[in-house]
Amino acid sequence: MKIDIHTHIMPEKIPNWFQKFGYGDFITLEHHKPCCAKMIKGDKVFREIEHNCWDAEVRLKEMDATEVTMQALSTIPVLFNYWAKPEHALESSRFFNDHITEAVTRYPDRYVGLGTIPLQDIDIAVKELERCVKELKMPGVEIGSNINGKNLSDPYFFPFWQVAEGLGACIFVHPWEMMGENDMMKYWLPWLVGMPAETSRAICSMIFGGVFEKFPNLRVAFAHGGGSFPSTIGRIEHGFQVRPDLVAIDNAINPREYIGKFWIDSLVHDPKALDFIIDIMGGDKICMGSDYPFPLGEHHPGKLIEEHIKDTELRNMLLYKNAKAFLGI
Repeated sequence: MKIDIHTHIMPEKIPNWFQKFGYGDFITLEHHKPCCAKMIKGDKVFREIEHNCWDAEVRLKEMDATEVTMQALSTIPVLFNYWAKPEHALESSRFFNDHITEAVTRYPDRYVGLGTIPLQDIDIAVKELERCVKELKMPGVEIGSNINGKNLSDPYFFPFWQVAEGLGACIFVHPWEMMGENDMMKYWLPWLVGMPAETSRAICSMIFGGVFEKFPNLRVAFAHGGGSFPSTIGRIEHGFQVRPDLVAIDNAINPREYIGKFWIDSLVHDPKALDFIIDIMGGDKICMGSDYPFPLGEHHPGKLIEEHIKDTELRNMLLYKNAKAFLGI
């Protein structure tokens, strides 16, 4: 069995909200040739994608070819629409959540859904979270690593964390709006450098802001192997110890104490890096994640684990058991 907690999907047909609302970077698709489409962001071409990004049946064939039992479906971060007016972001969120639910309903043994919510308005976001869990039967939601520059430690988000904890909803945190995105585009550096840093930003914010302390039963997982957090925990802890006046202002507990209280995915692309995150984060807190179907993902999901991890029990934990615990399935 293999459960992939980090995959993205979008509908084949998306309303043209840019035309409807008259502003912004809303995404729509232009199907310009068979099995391919251009993502149009506002009124400009953003990128080209293939049909495995929207076609549930194509995904199943590719899952079978790589022996993936189940995918957790989440929306593509560029579709979060956190910058939009709340009522417009809610409309798009509901559309994407209903689409994911449709795929899960058709193939309940192969897909599980993670919703998206308009966190720029906490009250609306909480209501959509409740709809995702109670009505759509999703185990949880995917959110960005920051919301319009606001760290996840901001007290503004506490009502969301409280409701998520009460519902038993899992939270998958994915980097987006990476630091440096506007000033270091050359060499694809926002994706290669900014994304790992952005994920560490989210983890550190939640630790230092006391989110895990205030809401100890939250189930949270962070994408891309926890980003740069595992490799810089020594620096993070050292900063906490030598400059508590700057670091420990909201939470006086050593950040290392929170290792084991959240999950990360396995997407590190390197056997030594996989060994390292297992050693630092614990073999019971790493879930297989591939970032399917995008180029920076693991093209054969779980292959690194399957080929590198010799211990059968640990391999099974990484491939599916830890995912079951995170997703609550």
